[in-house]
Amino acid sequence: MKLRSLVAIAALASAVTACAQEKDDSTAPSSSSAPAASSPVLTSPSPADTGAASAAPSDSSAALPASCTKDSLATRTKGTLTVGTDKPAYDPWFAKDDPSNGQGYESAVAYAVADRLGFAKTDVKWIVAPFNSVATPGRKKFDVDINQVSITDERKKVVDFSSGYYDVAQAVIARKDSPIAGATTVAQLKSAKLGGQIGTTSYQTLTDVVKPTHKVAAYRTNDIAKAALKNGQIDGLAVDLPTAFYITAAEIPDAKIVGQFPAESGGEQFGMVLEKGSALTSCVTAAVDSLRTDGTLADLQSQWLAKTVGAPVFGE
Repeated sequence: MKLRSLVAIAALASAVTACAQEKDDSTAPSSSSAPAASSPVLTSPSPADTGAASAAPSDSSAALPASCTKDSLATRTKGTLTVGTDKPAYDPWFAKDDPSNGQGYESAVAYAVADRLGFAKTDVKWIVAPFNSVATPGRKKFDVDINQVSITDERKKVVDFSSGYYDVAQAVIARKDSPIAGATTVAQLKSAKLGGQIGTTSYQTLTDVVKPTHKVAAYRTNDIAKAALKNGQIDGLAVDLPTAFYITAAEIPDAKIVGQFPAESGGEQFGMVLEKGSALTSCVTAAVDSLRTDGTLADLQSQWLAKTVGAPVFGE
């Protein structure tokens, strides 16, 4: 989540982050089940206090069709791009639970997309959109949402997605004294008590790929799932790989990444969510595609997700 002029965002964000970054609270979408309709507005973006992004859109917006520029887009509020995400907003996707600071991969990508569409940082308004309410039918309070939502055929029946901005790998973490701490194959996970946040592809990976003999424990939020792991109620927890690194490094230091599941060609990706039939979908996709093509997404991943390399891959 960041860009060239966006990279200006990235560069500045990096500077800010060099002093401040870390956090990465938990991982996944939070618990709140409040309807998006009542979503509170997050801190208003202030380039002056974050320095994370340029206040003016870059020339990169010129690369997109004229119909995909700020003045032409039918956003919920003219001249404003309203972006939803959950709260807390976890590292490494966000930083300091403040999506508006431009730090963390998804915050950076959001501002990069906004920039490509001609929105200055001050034109971006963040609102809280609980994870469990995002990929559901109905009207949305946001123009786009970004919150580690995997693109699936089932979800595409009720919402639109941009093209993928991140290729997802799922991983299993466990306490170092867990019976599966030394597992190297998927087969060695089958008899374990495993858990994940319900409604996520992490949970689905356990049920579809591992197919454990014990029913996979489903938790409403990752925070609850992590507590279950800490308390020894489950042997292992499935989360996306960047989240796995954060949890084991900052939240549960006596836990480790047991392994990640083998990547699949054309596999899972995170995409930005839009209301079904949104007039903005093609333009947001064009913006994401341009960020991938010119290397901005790769740069942002290097900046914010560089730690997510080297995790062992499960054999069969």
